[in-house]
Amino acid sequence: MGNGAKPLPTPEESSTMNLYLMRHANAGVSRGNPLLDNKRALIKEGKDQCILMAWVLSSLKVQIDVIVSSPLKRALQTAQFVGTELGYEAKVEICPALGLNGDYAAFQDMLAKYAEYEGVLVVGHNPNMFQFLGRLITGNGGAAIRMRKGSIARVDMDRHPPLLRWLIDPRMARSLYASVGKSSRPKTSRK
Repeated sequence: MGNGAKPLPTPEESSTMNLYLMRHANAGVSRGNPLLDNKRALIKEGKDQCILMAWVLSSLKVQIDVIVSSPLKRALQTAQFVGTELGYEAKVEICPALGLNGDYAAFQDMLAKYAEYEGVLVVGHNPNMFQFLGRLITGNGGAAIRMRKGSIARVDMDRHPPLLRWLIDPRMARSLYASVGKSSRPKTSRK
């Protein structure tokens, strides 16, 4: 495993973790000044994305035991909004491994720290989120996976390699919710 990456715990060493990787929701246009950009907050669309994605998780009966976030404001707000909508009452934990400069070895250390939990939601940024996801499911990062703002991927960590179960973004979720209200069958007349 090059680059100092440590192997993930074997199935015998860990519980059956369902890992949910989420890219922070929409925080508008990035700023040129890194100090100002780090403090960038979610815009209304981003807050709406958080509520929508929390509804998706609720409708899928996802149980979250711990939420871990990047220290940047937009990711922390995403984690807090989603947690609130899910009824998560514990404090969102902060992990620099999920920040803009996080690396895969630090990400693996974070996973090992929370290995006893079944439902772990981590909130971070691109390109880290899709790179971490790619490395998890291929072992070498060979998977090119697009994660739009607000996207959530479910990864079963008890498989070797870990298995991507699904990836849902807010656009897809809106389409699904819009279609649920419509009947899939054409109405027929009963005369």
